[in-house]
Amino acid sequence: MSKKHDAVFDDVLSGLPDARAPLETKSIGAGRFLKRSTTIGDRMAGETEEKTLRWIDPSEAQMWERHNRDYALLNEDNCRDLIDGIRSQGRQEFPAIVRKTTGQGGPAYEVICGARRHFAISWLRANNYTQFKYLVDVRDLTDEEAFRLSDIENRDRADISDYERAVDYSNAIRLYYGGKQKAMAERLEVTEAWLSRYLNLSKLPADVVAAFYQKTDIKELHARTLKPLLLKPSDKAKVLEAARGLADTQAAARSNQGAPVDAPAVVARLKSALDAPKTKRKPASTVYMGAGRSRGVTFTRKGRKMVLEFPEDLSRAALGDAFSDFINEHFPKKLPIGKN
Repeated sequence: MSKKHDAVFDDVLSGLPDARAPLETKSIGAGRFLKRSTTIGDRMAGETEEKTLRWIDPSEAQMWERHNRDYALLNEDNCRDLIDGIRSQGRQEFPAIVRKTTGQGGPAYEVICGARRHFAISWLRANNYTQFKYLVDVRDLTDEEAFRLSDIENRDRADISDYERAVDYSNAIRLYYGGKQKAMAERLEVTEAWLSRYLNLSKLPADVVAAFYQKTDIKELHARTLKPLLLKPSDKAKVLEAARGLADTQAAARSNQGAPVDAPAVVARLKSALDAPKTKRKPASTVYMGAGRSRGVTFTRKGRKMVLEFPEDLSRAALGDAFSDFINEHFPKKLPIGKN
């Protein structure tokens, strides 16, 4: 660290009394010495943990490639609270967690937790607040440890979306847990059922994801609602067709051509793709031709009823021939007397 940094963060020997200072006999001096002695004792007993904290230029850090937040979605509006907080406090209060990069060239650190803080400091520096620096806690972490640490920090935060978390879990189960849901749930200390809901969310078809105005709008509940609609191939085809239409609308809205469709309306429209009224099939009909073979009697079965229709001006001969054909086909045995 530089001298400037040392002024902010005490090193492990910061609890030692200044050898150049005269011995104090007043109670305040004794209290200070007791406090310093206690601090050193705690450190030696392992009851406190030393952290390597640094103030760096944010350009020295890049997002970890498996970071669970989509950095491209961060902007001045959704980071405004943090930007204003840092500016009013005069500095970043809580350090981001980073680790050193392994490759040569490029930024020296990669961010495990602290994407919004990185964006906020970068924005301030780009907008005439060059005095601000990025406060980082440098850790030595494996990829699996980095994933779990990032998940723990962000699990209860409302500003990271269900869909971002779902994609993160989908990648992690494959990369770190051999595809075993039970092993991953145990490491994260969550139930398998809870984890399964997020993994299902990550499996939404790309067309359905594109139907939402932005990925951060997609909730775990939406996946539970839409999953049954995608089970049958015929239903899935209808839902995906509706999703593609919505995607065009959302793309136009992002180009300031029309209003976006909010998430509840997207789900409702996708569900309604299967609610279209079915065309009622007309009952099959048979025409029995009379004399002249130009017009005849139309027979239709409606449930247990037999319906015969014919033009009012059909000749007696034509009607007799048509009826004869109908009776011979449907009542081949001779009808009892009085029934014909």
